[in-house]
Amino acid sequence: MPKGGPRPGAGRPRKTDAIPAKLVLTEAMLTGMSPLEYMLSVMRDPTADAARRDRMAQCAAPYVHARAEATGKKAQADEIAATAERGTDWEQLLAN
Repeated sequence: MPKGGPRPGAGRPRKTDAIPAKLVLTEAMLTGMSPLEYMLSVMRDPTADAARRDRMAQCAAPYVHARAEATGKKAQADEIAATAERGTDWEQLLAN
């Protein structure tokens, strides 16, 4: 009885509904569009599959919209500390 090695049917199944990246790149090159223009055209195409349109929107978003600046806990604490004296008895003393 053999031991070890790959077993048929074992492991995670392959995804079959994904669009191959080479196909997308080839379509974009044939039409003379940049990859961003291609993604936007697919996203705006009402006849395209809704899931594909959603994926194209997610992929194009970083190139079209700037990332919102995240204010972390440290930045929030610094902002609160800078204005903590306002409206207190210490405001007059710290203004000098």
